[in-house]
Amino acid sequence: MAKSYENAGVNLEAGYEVVRRIKQHVASTARKGSMGGIGSFGGMFDLASLGLKEPVLVSGTDGVGTKLKIAFAMDKHDTVGIDAVAMCVNDVLAQGAEPLIFLDYVAIGHNVPAKVEAIVAGVAEGCRQAGCALVGGETAEMPGMYSDGEYDIAGFTTGVVEKSKLIDGSKVKVGDVLVGIASSGVHSNGFSLVRKIVADKGLSYHNKIEEFGGKRLGDVLLTPTKIYVKQVLEVIRNCDVHGVGHITGGGFDENIPRLLRKGQGVTINEGSWEILPVFRVLEKWGGVPHREMFNIFNMGIGMVIALDAGEATQAIEILEAAGEKASVIGQVISGEGVTIL
Repeated sequence: MAKSYENAGVNLEAGYEVVRRIKQHVASTARKGSMGGIGSFGGMFDLASLGLKEPVLVSGTDGVGTKLKIAFAMDKHDTVGIDAVAMCVNDVLAQGAEPLIFLDYVAIGHNVPAKVEAIVAGVAEGCRQAGCALVGGETAEMPGMYSDGEYDIAGFTTGVVEKSKLIDGSKVKVGDVLVGIASSGVHSNGFSLVRKIVADKGLSYHNKIEEFGGKRLGDVLLTPTKIYVKQVLEVIRNCDVHGVGHITGGGFDENIPRLLRKGQGVTINEGSWEILPVFRVLEKWGGVPHREMFNIFNMGIGMVIALDAGEATQAIEILEAAGEKASVIGQVISGEGVTIL
């Protein structure tokens, strides 16, 4: 027992208990190529086991942002780990990469093993959904840095794609259509505005909201970010995908142009997909201009695929067979920017 350290606010024994608790969750994410186990100084992966000729590694890192404040208010911690994984793996997917490994970092003011286990269990669930291995991580107990009951979580992933199949937007052309895949909710962006709207309305996250079928506001907002990896990779394997965009912070206006070439823009046909009730409610409660909503939130579309119009039907059939809602939501045009019709 390191009594001096404990007197300073760090409980090493709690840290050891966390490791014991999360071993089963980490083990559940093992996949072809993963090596070693929890406790090593570095996570390992055997890239040669994949048999790729010209492997290109694609890496991404992200966090969950102020959505965590709602998890604190609801004392619900088993979904934010899914968000952390989703924000990373959906990004590398946009380059056509299959996520291989994931590492997490949890910083907490006071180590509560059951809470950390719930967080990591969510991370493991996200990794299973994405088909990547949780090969390492860090839990840092930092008294004085975080208020009681609060923490932060960030993640890092590396994926791989054959060089010849890398998706970089160079094949996107005028006339391509955009297939949009439905989001599960607000995902993990725009929560500073969400929290302001809720505070200005004087609501509690525990309030049951009629527009949400009587569900608690906090539960709806904590709906985990959808992970699109397996579904979109299946489309990539069967269709000539020209571009992929992950709709995160900045909504349509910032993220769709990232998959386009210079001199290209898009028209988006509002009404070609379902704008989820949560966005309608936030727009109404906050008095947010309708067009501005598309510059902040995903508005019900979490991922966009650009491809030839003749392949759209097949792509949608593949996605629907995987349980996704998908539709043609727009097209690539000459010009710049995003026009909502």
